[in-house]
Amino acid sequence: MIARSVLLVSMVLVASCAQAQDGRGLIGQGRMVFRDQGCYGCHLAEGMGTPIGPDLSRIGAKRNQTDLTRWLRDPSTHRPSAHMPKLQLTETEVQALAAYLGSLR
Repeated sequence: MIARSVLLVSMVLVASCAQAQDGRGLIGQGRMVFRDQGCYGCHLAEGMGTPIGPDLSRIGAKRNQTDLTRWLRDPSTHRPSAHMPKLQLTETEVQALAAYLGSLR
């Protein structure tokens, strides 16, 4: 009985560690998308970029992951007057970029 409990706890710990690593990996991928897509050409984040558009340095404290994901898919559907263009991102890139932006607090 004790051995089964120890095994179950071990499995839960391994799964939660893997999930935390995946989250950090997704944030790192999002940071690369931010850089590779040239988002820093209009936005500030982590001390890099240009203040043409909104400063995103603390966007994760203001917007949740769902809002960020929706915005990244098509900004004009949420604010037609937005100057941000619709980016040609894969769903994986959208998720990664949203995770990165969500981590900025």
